[in-house]
Amino acid sequence: MRQVEPPSTHSDSPLFRIGKDSQGHWVVQDQRRLCGGLFVDRTAALRFALFENGNRPQAVIMVPGVFELDMSGHGQAAPPAARATQASPQQGAA
Repeated sequence: MRQVEPPSTHSDSPLFRIGKDSQGHWVVQDQRRLCGGLFVDRTAALRFALFENGNRPQAVIMVPGVFELDMSGHGQAAPPAARATQASPQQGAA
């Protein structure tokens, strides 16, 4: 008798975000920032996201605005203003 693998659960299939970066490239990235890439068009980006998440369209989100690829794997990114503040050197330090 052939064994059938059970359907993926929500925790097994990561959420993927799709959007365009500041250069106009299509970006795909999973919620943990461990999997993703740049794609030539929306169709290729969507095909990749669906393949990686077990063909679950409900686990793909289209991101409005600019969406930059970040493969750091460090969870949620700081807002752009916070990143700029963290990256700038402290002035007036002795």
